[in-house]
Amino acid sequence: MRRPENIVHQTIRIRITIAPKASSRITHMFATFFRSPRRLALAAILGVLAGCASGPEAPPPEGETGISTTTPPVAPSAPGISRTQGNARWVAADWSELPGWSQDEVLRAWPSLLRSCNRPTPVWVASCASALALRDPDEWRVRSWLQDHLQPWRIESLEGQATGMATGYFEPLIEASRLPKPGFMIPLYGPPADLGQRKPWFSRAQIESEPQARAALRGREIAYVANPLDALVLHIQGSGRLEIIEPDGRKRLVRAAFAGHNDQAYKSVGKWLVERGAFTLDQASWPAIKAWAAANPARISEMLNANPRYVFFREEALPDVTAGPVGAQGVPLTPGRSIAVDKTSVPYGTPVWIDTTEPQPWAAAPPPPKPLQRLVVAQDTGTAIVGAVRADYFWGWGEGAEDRAGRMKQPLRMWALAPRQ
Repeated sequence: MRRPENIVHQTIRIRITIAPKASSRITHMFATFFRSPRRLALAAILGVLAGCASGPEAPPPEGETGISTTTPPVAPSAPGISRTQGNARWVAADWSELPGWSQDEVLRAWPSLLRSCNRPTPVWVASCASALALRDPDEWRVRSWLQDHLQPWRIESLEGQATGMATGYFEPLIEASRLPKPGFMIPLYGPPADLGQRKPWFSRAQIESEPQARAALRGREIAYVANPLDALVLHIQGSGRLEIIEPDGRKRLVRAAFAGHNDQAYKSVGKWLVERGAFTLDQASWPAIKAWAAANPARISEMLNANPRYVFFREEALPDVTAGPVGAQGVPLTPGRSIAVDKTSVPYGTPVWIDTTEPQPWAAAPPPPKPLQRLVVAQDTGTAIVGAVRADYFWGWGEGAEDRAGRMKQPLRMWALAPRQ
């Protein structure tokens, strides 16, 4: 999802329902891509390969289950070889170096990988054809395919630093009203007609105060939310789900998708609060910002106007509530299996093994951190996601997602899984 920025950070374990294969037409946005010449070209490649392609042979039955739990054999690696990838150095590694590799249910990441295979880069075309042709994928077949077709590469900075930072983001779920009414007076706007003609457009403070700006937005209201922080989190995350109360009292779930911004520079409200002594940089998080706002209601406008950037939205139907927002790669994001990256260091569509920890709860004596080691796919980016070993972990939506994303700011190691040459 085209998040203009990200200031909330965190991690969790969430139950994930395995999504349908990427070849399913998940949303109308996805369907548009299926009509493109590029998608048809991949379909032609699949037509040529489908007759001879097959998944790895299933392992022999064991015991009464008929299903082997034996880890499939690992294809040879070439440890130690390195190459430059944008702002990163990739160092060839062995599968045994990936912490927790044998414990993750990699099948849960397969739908996310297949979605990326509908937008393959040239280096991925052949591997994606093989992945999309894999019959009856299960845990063993998927793990075998990954180990047979891909090579792990440890991601480092150009200076050789292999440890970076994991943060988190989410898709807000916010109650809204179609019309303004007591308790719902904060508007969300679609783009003004002159957005492309005036650069930069009016700042956030000007939108609130100048008649010309307010006139340009009149009639562009999509919905109204209850709290200015609800609008702020949508502006930060770039999109969100709205449970809209229609004039007849019915509720409808839609998506407020990113449709542009005013071309003003983004300024972090978290940093603004740190500079004013509200909390320390280490304490900065979305929950901390909300707590400050609750304690200082008279200063909320001052805080908001410290960030001149303003985001505009478009309303989209949500026929499949299990489909995430579309990331920068152009495919729907998968909760717990999609990450945002610095695309110069990790190209879109790259499967990535992450080694980090779950965010700690707010407590005087928090328990030891739990490891978060799993297969994810690089499918998004954000202006704050810069650096070789840097990932923003997508937590999804609904209960707990905001809290966990807001607390995630963890040490991180990453391994890219790239097609074998």
